[in-house]
Amino acid sequence: MISLQTKLTYADYLETSDDERYELLNGELVMTPAPLLYHQYVLGKLYAKMAAFVDERDLGDVYFAPTDVVLSDTDVVQPDLLFVSKRRKHILTRENVQGAPDLVVEILSPATAERDRTLKLDLYARHGVHEYWIVDPDARTIMVLRRGERRFEVAGIYGAEQTARSPILEGFSIALDEIF
Repeated sequence: MISLQTKLTYADYLETSDDERYELLNGELVMTPAPLLYHQYVLGKLYAKMAAFVDERDLGDVYFAPTDVVLSDTDVVQPDLLFVSKRRKHILTRENVQGAPDLVVEILSPATAERDRTLKLDLYARHGVHEYWIVDPDARTIMVLRRGERRFEVAGIYGAEQTARSPILEGFSIALDEIF
């Protein structure tokens, strides 16, 4: 007997409740619980630094969750933080981001850590995200990944008393002591 599982699409996703946070991963609707307070603190610090850098240099736009990023009809994510360069501004619509951002940041939480390190890592690489940061608030580390030919490669792993640097946002760096 063959089992056929129906994949949900972006149209199905739009029918979900506004009271809950969802992502659509490979056609499967996944609820994302509200992040912990410390997660939000780290997100706020990262957003403030990155947005100020990007705005001062007129490089593009920085957004934070919940912002829908439509990677395909069956893949809609809400990264914690994302950057879209000025030259790729055409992927920004009134409602969402239609395509892969230049840079995506995911801050690990107990409910999403495994998904951020595996499923989303693969998803972001497949759809053309150029740079992916995995921020671990418990370990107080940031892993910066840069997209190679087909997958991400580690550009740097930063810890206590170190400064994380972005390969695509040339000149952008952040001391980890400032965000943790």
